[in-house]
Parts: sequence; structure tokens; C-alpha cells
Amino acid sequence: MEQRLANTWRMTVNEKKFIETALHSDLRIDGRRPFDYRELTVKFGREDGSSEVQLGLTHVMGFVSSQLVQPYRDRPNEGTLSVYTELSPMADPSFEAGRPTESAVELGRVIDRGLRESRAVDTESLCVVSGKFVWSIRIDLHILDNGGNLVDAANIAALAALLTFRRPECSLGGEDGQEVIVHPPEVREPLPLIIHHLPIAITFAFIGDENTVVIDPTHFEEGVMGGRLTATLNANGDVCAIQKAGGDGVMQSVIMQCLRIASVKAADITAKIRKAVDSYNTERALSKIRRQPASVAVQVTEPNQIEVKDFLSKHKEKLMLKSEEGGASHSDDMEIEAQSSEQDKSRRRDSTSKSFVGGPLSWDPYSKVKVAPVEKLEKSRSDEPYKGESPKLLADSSTSLLSDEKAATGLQIEKEKTLKDAVKPKHKRKKKASTNTDAS
Repeated sequence: MEQRLANTWRMTVNEKKFIETALHSDLRIDGRRPFDYRELTVKFGREDGSSEVQLGLTHVMGFVSSQLVQPYRDRPNEGTLSVYTELSPMADPSFEAGRPTESAVELGRVIDRGLRESRAVDTESLCVVSGKFVWSIRIDLHILDNGGNLVDAANIAALAALLTFRRPECSLGGEDGQEVIVHPPEVREPLPLIIHHLPIAITFAFIGDENTVVIDPTHFEEGVMGGRLTATLNANGDVCAIQKAGGDGVMQSVIMQCLRIASVKAADITAKIRKAVDSYNTERALSKIRRQPASVAVQVTEPNQIEVKDFLSKHKEKLMLKSEEGGASHSDDMEIEAQSSEQDKSRRRDSTSKSFVGGPLSWDPYSKVKVAPVEKLEKSRSDEPYKGESPKLLADSSTSLLSDEKAATGLQIEKEKTLKDAVKPKHKRKKKASTNTDAS
């Protein structure tokens, strides 16, 4: 209530009477009923642990951070939780810049009491090394616009920021095993805080001589009210904290009525916060980078000089056999060619299946491409060429590869030899055989 005292001079006597007489008819200046809440909007920032809450014209932003510190001596196995508020003159002219005022300190204590006294946050899970290192959680609340009821808006902003906060994961290492290693988010996924329940703060204002009760007071109603009651409850109806401010007294029956209304409102606000956090978590999971498994390396054999020599020797033997079997029929030659072509196709299929093990998805496009054997290049000339290149280019590449391999093995061919040059005449072979017999 003290934060509105600087603005009471703005309100005239007629304005105050108008608010009081309207409440006697169960009406408020913004059109709500006495126990109606304003529209609540919960948003989240890009970073984890940042929230933005708008309750009517009240605008509050919350941010949660963590730090490794030494624990208290009386609680060596528990972390710490602290709340800090900032009231800038931009939100309300009655707020002063510089050191925190009494209203700022009171706002932080009310929220801190509801969170810490109810043990909503599991502080024992924040312990890293007993008596040495624990996590200290800090909640910073910034008031962007004061439209009334700052306690409820700041409390919702703190809870939304805590639900989306992720602390870094730690591990112990070093020589003695007591060195704390903090892993960045790129190495290990951060861990969320363990929150048992959500303590929701509900504020009631008492206006007039008859103590008319309204919920969620606005900027103008706070300047007229004579007292205020803030009850912090969770969705189960458990009372976590109660604060009574102002000089006007309140009857016990009125307090019990306020607690019953607050339990219903706390359940509704909890459902809205949970729904907003769930939508944020789904968007966060979808925006993660999906890492694909490493591709399988493709092994391609490279021909050596021995394979080239074997290929040339086999080719000469085939030519010799064909020249000796010159009397064979043309049909036999066609059958031999058909069988050889079928064998070449089967070998080609086996080679391609072996070279691309794992399919095209596991093929690494950045691996070094190696030259295929010369035998495969010769056989590929008889098949249909690839559609992307012309047959002439394929033939030129195959002949260039053959020339390079022959030069490497030391074979020099001046011109192409025909079948007659490769096979000796029959009469020469007979004479040579006869001379050998005479000599013996």
C-alpha cells in the first residue's frame, strides 16, 4: 500500500467516492466483478529461465541464474534460493531510482517467503559436494509497468522462470576426485530444477468503511484501499504463507472466506502456468539439433602393377587360343561371347554391390575416390554408357588409364598389333619342331 501513497494526491474526492459506491453495487471501474481476476498472459524468452507475465496492465519480467558457492555451515547439504526485485521509475513515477525502497524489499520478501518457507524448490538436489560446493539460485524480477497487484504478477513470473530454468550438469574429477567439472550445454544436457508444488500468491484489497473485499486490485483501487491481504496457496489448497498489510482490521470470518476463494483461483492459475510451460518445452524439444550417425567409410580397392601384368598375360593367351581354334564354327564363337558377357555382367554387379556397402546413405561424399581396376574399365566399355556422359568420353578415359598402367609396368607399344602379328605361321612352327628332332 505504501507504494501508492505518492499517487493519492492525484485522485480527487469524487473519484474515490465513485470507486466506493460502484463496489456497493458489485461493480468495478474496469467492468469486473469483485472476485474476478484480470486476463493473465505468460510468455517465455529465448534463453532458459526467462519469463514475461502480463496481468491486465501490470507487466513483470523474471530471470533465473545459478552459481556455485559455499553452503551455510548449519545446512551443508542444501543450496540457496534468493529473490531480488527492481522497481524503476519507468514503471511508475512513485518509484525512486537507486537503492531499493521499502516497497521493493517487501515485494521480494513476500515472494521469497512463499517459495522458501513452503519448500517448493528442492534445495538438497542443488548440492554438488557436501560442505564445499552447492548451487545458488537467484531470481531477478524487473517491474516494467505498474498496473496494480505487483505481488501476484511477480510471483507468477518467478514460478514460470523456475519451471523453465536449466542448470549445468556437474561431475567430480581430478587426482583426489574432489574437483568439480561444470559441463557446458553443448557437451551435456542441462538439468531442470526439482519443484514439488507451485505456491500461488492471491491478493485481496479492503476498501471503504465496511471493508468491501475485492480480488486483484488495480492501480486506482490500491490508492483507495485501507488494507491488503496476500495469501499464498498451492493447487491442493495448502496454505504456504499469509501477509496482512495496512491499518484496517479484518474479521476472522472474512479471512476464511478469502482463503476459500484463493484456493480456487490458485488451481486455475496453476493450470495456466503448466499449460504455458508444456508448450514451451515442446517448442524447445523441436528446436534441438538432431545429430545424424556417422557415415560408414567405403573401401575401394586400388589396382597394382601385378594385377595389370596378369591382365595383359591373360589377354595374350586368349588371342593365342582363338587363333588356334580358327576352324571352329561361328556359332561356337557366339556362345562363348554370350557366356563371357554374362560372366562380366555378374562380376560387375558383385563389384558394385561390394563397393557400396551400407547403401547411398552411408556413403561419405568427402572420401577420396580411388581408381577402379583396369579389367572393370575394359568390361564397362561393352555395356551401355552412363546417361550423364557421352560414350566418347568414357572410351577416352579408359584408354588413358590403360596407357598410364602400361607405362608404369614398362610396356611400350608403338602401334596396335593385329591377330596375324601375335600368332606365328604354322609352317615356321613345324620347321622349328623338325630342326629340334634332327638335332637330337
